[in-house]
Amino acid sequence: MHRDDFLHLRAPGNWINDPNGFIYYKGEYHLYYQYFPYAPQWGTMHWGHAVSRDLVSWEHRGLALFPSKPYDRNGCFSGSAQAEEEGISFYYTGVRYNRYDEENIHLSVNDDFDSSQVMITSQDGYHFDNFHDKKMIIPPVADPSIGSVTHTRDPKVWKEGDTYYMVLGSQAENEDGDMQGKLLFYRSMDGRAWEYAASYTDNTGGYMWECPDLFCCGGRYVLCMSPMGYLKDGYEYENISVCLPVSFEASECTLRAEGAAELMDYGMDLYAPQSTLDASGRRTIIGWMRMPVPVQEENGQEWIGMMSLPRLVEYRDGHICFRPHPDAAAVFKKETDVREIDYGKPFKINTSLAEGDSLAIGGFCLWQEDGRLMADRSRVFGDVRGYRTRFSTPPLGGRCELEIYVDRNIIEVFVNDGEYVLSNIVYGLSGPTRFSYSRLSGCGSAPTGKPMVIFVP
Repeated sequence: MHRDDFLHLRAPGNWINDPNGFIYYKGEYHLYYQYFPYAPQWGTMHWGHAVSRDLVSWEHRGLALFPSKPYDRNGCFSGSAQAEEEGISFYYTGVRYNRYDEENIHLSVNDDFDSSQVMITSQDGYHFDNFHDKKMIIPPVADPSIGSVTHTRDPKVWKEGDTYYMVLGSQAENEDGDMQGKLLFYRSMDGRAWEYAASYTDNTGGYMWECPDLFCCGGRYVLCMSPMGYLKDGYEYENISVCLPVSFEASECTLRAEGAAELMDYGMDLYAPQSTLDASGRRTIIGWMRMPVPVQEENGQEWIGMMSLPRLVEYRDGHICFRPHPDAAAVFKKETDVREIDYGKPFKINTSLAEGDSLAIGGFCLWQEDGRLMADRSRVFGDVRGYRTRFSTPPLGGRCELEIYVDRNIIEVFVNDGEYVLSNIVYGLSGPTRFSYSRLSGCGSAPTGKPMVIFVP
């Protein structure tokens, strides 16, 4: 499998979801991902693999991990990578169904499965011995007061000094008898033998905390995670990704929130992001962009799921910001005329909106109202029902500078140099891109010459 993707990594056919094992190693970025290679739907998880030298041009390299052991026979779930002198250590969650659907063996019945944590190594990030090199390093959690035997997963591993640390997403019953999200911390001196150290929970929300990522940024710790059941407004995607500043005492593995959780992306399609350090040592993150229906290519092949642009994580003025990675932004060098726009190819728009101004991008609408950036994708979302189509950022404080990346099935809007991000999956962009001073109800006003600069690679 040697297909290339430009700017956004897409499923190489069939289904992908969470980014896994994101790492910069010996001059290359490796991005693995949850992959079901047999149909454009979720199923028994494998790890697909893509490689890039610049975070922009990606080459798919086929399968990296696949089920091969009793403890991962029903899936190699999400995990992370840790560079070592002799290669790369990978940590993931192995899943074993206790009961499976008689009509579809790729699905469990009533979430009746066990989850354990597994390790495998690779000397170069390309070659894996799925049959002989896997090792269960943390068995299914046996004590329900600590965590869940089923819903404990997504190990993120890092090293501080001579000690390795692991954080896992889990859940446990609270005092009211409801399930509540929880983090479990483990530590190790060699990355192989692990001991339970501590746990953390609070009232952030959600009945299960997936894909935790804890790292230093701007002189403090930042926690990113994806609580399940966080939003309860009647729409799909109740599970969402949040971030918050925290303090972390490594010696005791104790964590304390230092601020309220905020959405990582106000378009609410981004999920399960994972970070690494780029070639310059900057904290860089990529997330899965969820898609409700597959895209069908002209050759009849279907695919579903893609990754966001890589984003730098920065802590500025007490706020966690996400701006486009400079390597991605630098691709767009050539200024072009709005009449030259091709929605089948990526382009970038730089502009600003005042109160009541609006921008239409092939049917996707942006405007500023009551000091917030608003978005409406209803015209470019096909016949899909049950999903949100209107979105809003928090109040912007009077400034609304926009850097907008448009690609075939995605629009990513970075507000005020990453103060907020609003990214949406779209289908069928077409028609004009134009700016209007008019306060609008449907993005239909005539252009008035408001400054809008468009760039292409």
